[in-house]
Amino acid sequence: MGPGRAAWNTLGTALGLARGKPAALRGRGPPWLRVWGSLGAPRSLSSGSVRGQLVPERSARGAAGNGSGSRQPNFLGKKRDCLFSGIFGGSGAGDGHGGEKLSLQDIAELIQTKACQRVVVMVGAGISTPSGIPDFRSPGSGLYSNLEQYDLPYPEAIFELDFFFHNPKPFFALAKELYPGNYRPNLAHYFLRLLHDKGLLLRLYTQNIDGLERAAGIPATKLVEAHGTFASATCTICRQSFSGEEFRVDVMADRIPRCPICMGVIKPDIIFFGEQLPQRFFLHMADFPMADLLIIIGTSLEVEPFASLSEASRRSVPRVLINRELVGPFAWRPRHNDVAQLGDIIGGVERLVKALGWTKEIQDLMQRETSQDAL
Repeated sequence: MGPGRAAWNTLGTALGLARGKPAALRGRGPPWLRVWGSLGAPRSLSSGSVRGQLVPERSARGAAGNGSGSRQPNFLGKKRDCLFSGIFGGSGAGDGHGGEKLSLQDIAELIQTKACQRVVVMVGAGISTPSGIPDFRSPGSGLYSNLEQYDLPYPEAIFELDFFFHNPKPFFALAKELYPGNYRPNLAHYFLRLLHDKGLLLRLYTQNIDGLERAAGIPATKLVEAHGTFASATCTICRQSFSGEEFRVDVMADRIPRCPICMGVIKPDIIFFGEQLPQRFFLHMADFPMADLLIIIGTSLEVEPFASLSEASRRSVPRVLINRELVGPFAWRPRHNDVAQLGDIIGGVERLVKALGWTKEIQDLMQRETSQDAL
């Protein structure tokens, strides 16, 4: 069995459409539509797992304290730990046995002083909602309505290959709504762009298929689109590859895109149930040991195997969570060098941008990009 059915949390929960779904399918959902769920028991990859094979669920350990402490941080020591642990692999300040608490300002200074220069970022659906992408659970949203009108046997059917081969129309109706170009990047995406422009971004791992990271100017070489992309597509019969633009016209015209060679249905390279993860996902085996800072923005950290990456960095490496609530290991197994900026996601990113002294730069960047879009 492919990793999809074993790993993903329920789409029915995410959509609020689980009624009437076969019992055998409860607890499952496609990788890229698991959004805004409640904090659940995290699941993890075993150290010997291969290609997304999972170990059994672990119980949630409860939210642990994450206070900032009253002492002034030993900042020189923290900068030294962040820098030299990246070279020598020591446990440093992040060994989980005490030490000074870090703040968002400390993280900014680590970046400014180049103590942290290899930043890995993980993002989820929460980074895109400020751009107007609908919540899949909200009745009355375009996506919710698109699913209802097709009278699906259960919500997950729209992302099952067997159902897709039988009736691809529901998926392409949903794809039309989600297709890149319908929405624009926001400040959080342009923060990631600045990290790249300044040579700080080692890799960006995204759960999203909206293409907003690419639209913000992040090159494909820096991206790992863990749940697939609309930027490319493949014929379901002859396996011919196509660029996203080659089938966009058909999708926007409510036509099923067909291969000109064999007339097979062209499917965007979005991960469906039972499909393997993109090969680029396995760059994490090199990226996370190299990272000297991990930033996580707008994700529930519930969908595996993406969620387990939050624990893949060395324990000496600071982790920053910008999110509405504590999630994953930040809640049930925090490290003392974790920083959690909770609340509005754009507001949290703005605070980090301000601490970095990048406010004017990001405003200028967004103005330039907006002006180019208007041409």
